[in-house]
Amino acid sequence: MAAESIHFRILEDIARDLSGDVNFPTCLDAAMLVRNTLRDPLADLQLVVRAISAEPLISSKLLRLANSVVYNPSGATITDLQMAVARLGFEVVRTTSLAVAMEQMLKSRNLSAYDRISHAAWEHSIHVAAIARVLARRLGRINPDEAMLAGLVHNIGIFYLLYRAAEYAEYRDDPTAMVELLAGWHESIGESLLHILGMPEQITDAIRDHDHLRHVETPCTVRDALYFANLLADDDMSWLPSPPLSAADEESRQADRERYADLITEAKEDIEQLYASLAS
Repeated sequence: MAAESIHFRILEDIARDLSGDVNFPTCLDAAMLVRNTLRDPLADLQLVVRAISAEPLISSKLLRLANSVVYNPSGATITDLQMAVARLGFEVVRTTSLAVAMEQMLKSRNLSAYDRISHAAWEHSIHVAAIARVLARRLGRINPDEAMLAGLVHNIGIFYLLYRAAEYAEYRDDPTAMVELLAGWHESIGESLLHILGMPEQITDAIRDHDHLRHVETPCTVRDALYFANLLADDDMSWLPSPPLSAADEESRQADRERYADLITEAKEDIEQLYASLAS
């Protein structure tokens, strides 16, 4: 069966899902519960903590983050979840719940056939998230936690497509078709998923065409932070084809990469600490 025919079938099925009840992996249930709680304008700290407590993995990761050097430079240990949430803020709660869900998706049987791709994409995502937060904090014009969230979820379309493709034998037998599907559709599918997950507009805007060259004089948005964080992450994502660049555009992208290379070198310890907290 031709790759185009395979793509048409899965994309038609996914489009049907996205227009109705999304076929989310069950591991996203806890993230959806947290999402729904945070969307409630009357939600207070205790209500959010109650929703988080339903998933011990989210609770434990939040406590680790709250006690990390990035969020707790004084070193005063926090063992109470309510204090952890108060310190981190609701945006980090949202990020953490999605991080746990995506980690659980990685461990699902559906993704076992694509282990190399899924783990490379996940390591890249948390690396970009850590760089985006540090970059936003240093620039001072961008919300660091929103930048971190954008970094974490910018490739959520890859994970969802991998999860769904496991239902199609044609993809298991044709890795080339699988990579074509991811390269062509992960951004638009990811954007649609984030809309359904109730992500803030600045996050969904940030991931739109995030692999494409942008000309940014003064970074001042979450989208800008994500663009530069993607350039500065040194993970090997060469397996995922990107739009070809002219020699001039490649030179421009290299210049963008070099603009903040020194800043990232200076913040290496902060990035490593945050990466470890998200990955643990």
